[in-house]
Amino acid sequence: MKKCKKCLLREAGESVTYEEITAYLETISDLLTDKTTVEKRLEYCKNCDSLISGTCLKCGCYVEVRASLKDGACPADKWRL
Repeated sequence: MKKCKKCLLREAGESVTYEEITAYLETISDLLTDKTTVEKRLEYCKNCDSLISGTCLKCGCYVEVRASLKDGACPADKWRL
């Protein structure tokens, strides 16, 4: 399977990693923001040149985790919500 470099983990065929991240996020539900905010943030990430296979090259995080956190912030300051 060819890896998608400009995709989120859920889109790049990284199902085991994505499942682990989803399970982790369920354990910290009090720290998470709403789904609408998460999806808006991820749209910025999907259009960013620093996204490679679900990872931000600026900070090394999985963007799906950072985008889900209430206090999450884009290291390139692209989340202008």
